[in-house]
Amino acid sequence: MTSKLEFVEFIVGQLENANDVTFKKMFGEYAIYSGSKLVALICDDRLLVKPTSGGKSFIGEVVEASPYPGAKPCFLIEEQFEDEDWLCNLIRITEEELPIPKPKKKKVKEKVK
Repeated sequence: MTSKLEFVEFIVGQLENANDVTFKKMFGEYAIYSGSKLVALICDDRLLVKPTSGGKSFIGEVVEASPYPGAKPCFLIEEQFEDEDWLCNLIRITEEELPIPKPKKKKVKEKVK
């Protein structure tokens, strides 16, 4: 099952006051970015935030779920995504704790002899 664009747009709208939040479609689902950092996934119309110690402290009693089979568990955000301020705070905390992504290496095309 894939996520509905309307759900993704609702979540991103809730994050309007967070740090430069964008989304990108990936493999039929969606990745949520804050700045250059991947902070959450939306899979099967579920919001899954990358786990951090600050995020865990902020949430309190966390519910974990994997975005897809074999993936590392994330924090499943169920009803709290309706609370715009709460969700923005969680995303800010998560973004602050995640490392800066490593720059991608440019692919070099080899000439065929």
